[in-house]
Amino acid sequence: MHIKKGDKVVVISGSDKGKIGKVLTGIPKQDKVIVENVNMVTKHQKATNDVQQAGILHQEAAINASNVMLYCDKCKSGVRTGIKIENGKKIRECKKCGSAL
Repeated sequence: MHIKKGDKVVVISGSDKGKIGKVLTGIPKQDKVIVENVNMVTKHQKATNDVQQAGILHQEAAINASNVMLYCDKCKSGVRTGIKIENGKKIRECKKCGSAL
């Protein structure tokens, strides 16, 4: 999967197209990611004990990783990435401007 937890991404398709957010969780087996404030769903929560209240929660749902693209702060857009090897370590870089992501 080309996206990791903590990456800044832009949504390229779907109802939230154009939104920018941080990846909260990656689910590699399903090829899905959960992005902050993207694909918000309503969940009706039952009270399970005295501490937890019942109510309506709004939370992020997973979207397919192919629907997001890494965001480059220098280019101010979603970009494709390449891999450059420096000192034996792989570094992701922007294919437009060449900056490290």
